[in-house]
Amino acid sequence: MGCAPNASHSPVFLLLGFSRARVSPGLLFFLFLAIYLVTIIGNVTLVLLISRDSRLHSPMYYLLRGLSVIDMGLSTVTLPQLLAHLVSNYPAISAARCLAQFFFFYAFGVTDTLVISVMALDRYVAICNPLHYHSVMNRQLCACLLTLSWVVSVVHTMLHVGLLLPLYWAGDAEGNVKLPHFFCDHRPLLRASCSDIHSNELAIFLEGGFLMLGPCALIVLSYARIGATILRLPSAAGRHRAVSTCGSHLTMVGFLYGTIIWVYFQPPSQNSQEQDMVAAVMYTAITPLANPFVYSLRNKDVKSALHRLLGRGRADS
Repeated sequence: MGCAPNASHSPVFLLLGFSRARVSPGLLFFLFLAIYLVTIIGNVTLVLLISRDSRLHSPMYYLLRGLSVIDMGLSTVTLPQLLAHLVSNYPAISAARCLAQFFFFYAFGVTDTLVISVMALDRYVAICNPLHYHSVMNRQLCACLLTLSWVVSVVHTMLHVGLLLPLYWAGDAEGNVKLPHFFCDHRPLLRASCSDIHSNELAIFLEGGFLMLGPCALIVLSYARIGATILRLPSAAGRHRAVSTCGSHLTMVGFLYGTIIWVYFQPPSQNSQEQDMVAAVMYTAITPLANPFVYSLRNKDVKSALHRLLGRGRADS
């Protein structure tokens, strides 16, 4: 594809993802504002519970606290800007801010998937090797795995940012490039570019695919061993207890990885912009919103910690 003479490395992008929505911008504003506030409150509450309650100072909750921080970052990268654009007649973002948003969105998003896979490893050790759980999944190992997740995520993101930098975008008469999305995501940026994007597409399917395949393989292998161990348990109560400890994690694995594969690993001809938008809303807004509730509502330890915290607050008052 050739580029017009007015093509630029650094245009102004117009994020028009909800410009043709059948719902009024005002209603969308209050809907996403509620989602964002509940996401922050839910994840902050979970972080405080895990930090303050000594009964939750175990490897699983240490990882869950890290996941909550990542989820807050993922929502904050996209939703506040969306809220501002819903009440604006000019939903513009500069190229520098767009790339910055792309970087932080990818960094938080990839780290999210890696931490989810580390949590599968944690469940494997807890169920298949319970006597050595605290010695194997100690706090130092958890910290190293979280740090490694961040390092891999940042390196991965820098690669894709580097591949975006040489691209050109041809705007309208005013130099604006219209993106049918609500934030600077990979697919819309590539679709709007007039440059050759074969290197970008190849990196998504090869390097990005490998980065997805590793965590997915770890999750599948962990749960294969967990399933085999559960089937060998002698009592139905023991099997039910083991399954219940994995239910929340499996729910979020399916939700998270399903939307990611839907958006990023289909050929461009197989998915539409509307489908991308729906999946992106699920990934950036609904998943971070659901995480604290899925893990707390299905977890007796977290519910007990919340009751103790509320009881202490009433006693202090």
